[in-house]
Amino acid sequence: MSQPPTAVSRRAVTRAATAVGLTALFGAAGSVTARAATRIGPRTLDVSVASPALGRSAPLRLILPSDFDARPDRTYPVLYLLHGAHDDYTSWTRETDIESFTRGRELIVAIPDAGPTGIPTDWRSGPDYETFQVEEVPALLARDYRASGVRAVAGVSTGGYGAMAHAARHPGRFAAAASYSGILDTTAPGVPPIVDAIVARENLLPLALWGNPLLNLLTWRDFNPRARAAGLRGTSLYVSSGSGVAGGSGDWLPEALESALWPSAHGFTDTLALLGIPVTTHYYAGGGHSWTYWKREFTASWPMLARALGVPE
Repeated sequence: MSQPPTAVSRRAVTRAATAVGLTALFGAAGSVTARAATRIGPRTLDVSVASPALGRSAPLRLILPSDFDARPDRTYPVLYLLHGAHDDYTSWTRETDIESFTRGRELIVAIPDAGPTGIPTDWRSGPDYETFQVEEVPALLARDYRASGVRAVAGVSTGGYGAMAHAARHPGRFAAAASYSGILDTTAPGVPPIVDAIVARENLLPLALWGNPLLNLLTWRDFNPRARAAGLRGTSLYVSSGSGVAGGSGDWLPEALESALWPSAHGFTDTLALLGIPVTTHYYAGGGHSWTYWKREFTASWPMLARALGVPE
């Protein structure tokens, strides 16, 4: 007697077909390549990465160690810095002094692309930025830039989401994770509309991200740092967020956004506390969703990141 056919989801068929096409275009899985590298400073270069996960080439900004050329036998830890929404992989070098700050500290700084929304996840109907950032970029750095297996990740806004989501969904992959005004509980009241608005602002369909927040709740939970918080055990953590409008300076829009994300951050760290997972927090009065505060918070979190990476503070 013949067996009934096994049901296969449309998404699975689409992904399988896409994978076949991408293998022909980019090569077999795990063979991510750097198509070009452009030097833009003494230690800084932009690499064009041919990514099977994204189905295209994507930019990656690297800041190399000061002694990289002089020490061809040495490997280096990597600090991944993730950008926020409606920004790009140049933001950390444009908005901060990260190049001069890391001079002499002998680490690689990697700032990967996360697309226009800055949400580095596996989109339901779209690219897989999670695999790009967590699998493909580290493989490229290990192969071509002598990266060691020691990694830390930090991000702002949606990049703060990415830092905690990556570390939680891939336990042990990162020695430390830091979030500055990140979206840390994606299913908290009022947060799904914010996420949808970020997607819609880039003329993308909100359902393309994780589907409907109610009908596809399990998917939303699967990519939610708070729901995956148990995976952060053993990872050094730093979380900062401002209260925004309450105690703010009058810059209404970024302060309102910071206020809206305040309960989400608290819910996340409250869950860590219930799980007995240590986290360093800095909740401050006022503040806005901007680099003015994120630069300060990165500096405050640096000793933790440095210890995890094994580099000078």
